[in-house]
Amino acid sequence: MEYVRKLREREIEREKGGGEMADTSDSVSVDMDAISPGVKEETKSVVINTQDPELLIETRNGSVSVAVFGDQDKPALVTYPDLALNYVSCFEGLLFCPEACSLLLHNFCIYHISPPGHELGAAAIGLDEPLLSVDDLADQIAEVLNFFGLGAVMCMGVTAGAYILSLFAMKYRHRVLGLILVSPICKAPSWTEWLYNKAMSNLLYFYGMCGVAKEILLMRYFGKETRGGSHGPESDIVQACRRSLDERQSLNVWRFLEAINGRADISEGLRKLQCRSLIFVGASSPFHSEALHMTSKLDRRFSALVEVQACGSMVTEEQPHAMMIPMEYFLMGYGLYRAPKLCVSPRSPLSPSCIAPELLSPESMGLKLKPIKTRISVEA
Repeated sequence: MEYVRKLREREIEREKGGGEMADTSDSVSVDMDAISPGVKEETKSVVINTQDPELLIETRNGSVSVAVFGDQDKPALVTYPDLALNYVSCFEGLLFCPEACSLLLHNFCIYHISPPGHELGAAAIGLDEPLLSVDDLADQIAEVLNFFGLGAVMCMGVTAGAYILSLFAMKYRHRVLGLILVSPICKAPSWTEWLYNKAMSNLLYFYGMCGVAKEILLMRYFGKETRGGSHGPESDIVQACRRSLDERQSLNVWRFLEAINGRADISEGLRKLQCRSLIFVGASSPFHSEALHMTSKLDRRFSALVEVQACGSMVTEEQPHAMMIPMEYFLMGYGLYRAPKLCVSPRSPLSPSCIAPELLSPESMGLKLKPIKTRISVEA
């Protein structure tokens, strides 16, 4: 449970006001070419903080933070969070589940990529720095994989992060083995979403992470049952997320929002994806129809939809247990299984050549070709 222990230590540090990055006396500079000699690019550097798992990697499109957890000899699972979130606030609920530890950490080394400036203790990105597009963010992921010497990886993203990873899978098809997407988006913003985003963009730019901006984001993440109000108190999950939003640099969030609000429709390219896809969406998510649309565009032989009742967009935090069984069956298609008790985790590479042909059939995934609905009772 080393992953859980480290996350808890980070939470304690944040509560004590110790969430800032350590000073440069605890850091070393590493030449990227020395680590990944096969990448024929100009020399890049990474600042490694020896006191925490986050690495700050310099790319052609600026620096990006990556938190690495697990044995790097294992296959790689890359995560990307939603707007204004990072790996702690977006994936903590899922990875604190004992079932997730025995399934994900048993089989993968996890590489949490944060949008630029969304990592813990991040400084504000200067206004003179050029705004990045969604294509730039997808290209950053490729550079991160090159840095670590990774080939094809499994990907997990939430909403805006799901879009970035889907775009990455379309641009670098040979580098993605599978997609686990939570409340994903794939179309260009509707007029309603575009106006909402522009309003929030102005709030972030001129007033910072104010109360109204936080409420808009919380409505984006969580369902009514979790947010509370006249029908009940605000849940602990929402309160923790609210505190997390207070720590974000508003201009950094604004930059990511501008990229997402300028996204293109990638629907028509989805059928050309050469990997399996597992999609989760909360029944109360404002992106519910987007997830259904995306599912209709994917090759139904290699994709499945799980609709989670009584849940908003961030299933990883609201209903993480609802993700366990579908993910377990999904990963069985790659020959990956939950860790047996008192068993040492194997270190076998995850690549198509290592997967038995019979495991590549849709039935081997344990997923029906029609949408699957996981119903969660609202009552305790």
